Amino acid sequence: AAATLSLSASCLLTAGKTHRQSGAGPEVTIALGRLKGTQTNVKGTDKLVDVFLGIPFAKAPLGSLRFSPPEPPEPWTGVRDATSHPPLCPQDLSLLKTAEKNFKEKHLAFQTSEDCLYLSVYSPAGSSKKDKLPVMVWIHGGNFIFGGAARYDGSALSAYENVVVVIIQYRLGLLGFFNTGDEHAPGNWAYLDQVAALRWVQGNIEHFGGDPASVTLFGISAGSCAVFAHVLSPLSKGLFHKAISESGIIIPPSKNLRLSTDLEVSSFFLKEKLEILLTTNFIFCFFLFFQEISFLPLVLDGVFLHKPPEEILAGKEFNAVPFMIGVTNNEFGLFQRAQTIGLETDLTVNFLPMILDEYLGDTEDPAELRDGFLDLLGDMAIVMPAIKALNYHRESGAPTYFFEFQHRASAFRDSKPDYVKADHGDEVGFVFGGPFLAGDIQLLTEEEKNLSRTLMKYWANFARNGNPNGEGLVEWPSYNLNEEYLQINLQQKKDRKLKEKKVEFWKKVILEKTKSKSTQNKKFKLEL
Repeated sequence: AAATLSLSASCLLTAGKTHRQSGAGPEVTIALGRLKGTQTNVKGTDKLVDVFLGIPFAKAPLGSLRFSPPEPPEPWTGVRDATSHPPLCPQDLSLLKTAEKNFKEKHLAFQTSEDCLYLSVYSPAGSSKKDKLPVMVWIHGGNFIFGGAARYDGSALSAYENVVVVIIQYRLGLLGFFNTGDEHAPGNWAYLDQVAALRWVQGNIEHFGGDPASVTLFGISAGSCAVFAHVLSPLSKGLFHKAISESGIIIPPSKNLRLSTDLEVSSFFLKEKLEILLTTNFIFCFFLFFQEISFLPLVLDGVFLHKPPEEILAGKEFNAVPFMIGVTNNEFGLFQRAQTIGLETDLTVNFLPMILDEYLGDTEDPAELRDGFLDLLGDMAIVMPAIKALNYHRESGAPTYFFEFQHRASAFRDSKPDYVKADHGDEVGFVFGGPFLAGDIQLLTEEEKNLSRTLMKYWANFARNGNPNGEGLVEWPSYNLNEEYLQINLQQKKDRKLKEKKVEFWKKVILEKTKSKSTQNKKFKLEL
């Protein structure tokens, strides 16, 4: 059965804040019509940010457009209000409530709707076409089943680093990934939504002061996997120019990519039944009933993806843009609803004794067993795929950078067990300047505020130049043959060969698996 990676969109950010109005609020005219937004200030700087929320980048995916590629939105007359967050795509809101509790987020009440293909733009106040500012497009995480633009606020990153931040939404769960395995519903709708958003950026972002020739995709968890999927996809070529994947790389086995779903009711999904799924009343019952059933988050649809990722990587056929990839030092710290994308069952089952012996040894100490098991999950699901992608990307000659985030935020002292270090996605709040957002967590130390400024600089430098280095920052080496990377903590430090012994162990496991498969094939041929 296909499985999905536990991709909790973690951040220290606050959405739904009341923005300080400046006169009647900023307005901007794009091809589809005129927009009115709000203007906000950011703690620690006198720079103002123009905020435009809920801009449509596609038609509402309703009726005949459900399980179809997104279509361009319709123009409007008059001035469109862009002062409130768009509804989230249909999802189980209890997952967001759990995330809010775990990560101490504060939001207004969320609303959901199938009419959810919107994006939000944060740009330095007064920006115009001539400014050509770097554009940073954020793809949210959430296991491909929850999350949305309202969880994030790009104003601090925009103000401190003079960049344009765009936060996009995309269809989730079966509405974003359902497919019949043929031309009737080939799937990958969520990725096509993201492509549509990137095309909107190309056509419109200059009106907000952004440079369409300098677009950086970045994302966390499921969003990180999506960033990597765009690096692989020929459909996304030219729509972005740098990429940042934070805790999530998707390299599913080739055999999984050709299936439609892993639902054990496949006869229900024959093409002649597709029209049933297009009826308004039924779709919500269908969605709610099947929301917890895992699905394939990436398939060979012949449009977004033509070949298995392994073939694309081996043939260097991907988009060789500057690429930054990162992990944390405790990816499964809270052992959330942990599933994994793309792990082969024969790898995890047939070699389980070898794997458990490597990570658990012969200890009987409960704490050591817990830590070893959580390391096993994090390495298998996130760290090793990241290193694999890094090696392929480095070989293409494109600039490649790697980081391990190691800081446990002081704000989590009473909400996470002491054994949890830097958990999955813990860097995101620092990247977005969480300490400087009004109404956000106030318990951060001065050192943590400096860490946030540092991360904003590294990320924005990368968006500007394809290189995170800059004045006043610890040198971040490129990921070269020595496999150098940056340890990100309250103080940064260069290092090399992250988890070297574990990397060698997994190479051995893959080698044994390859030998085993070869032996099985020979036996099969002899029996024939």
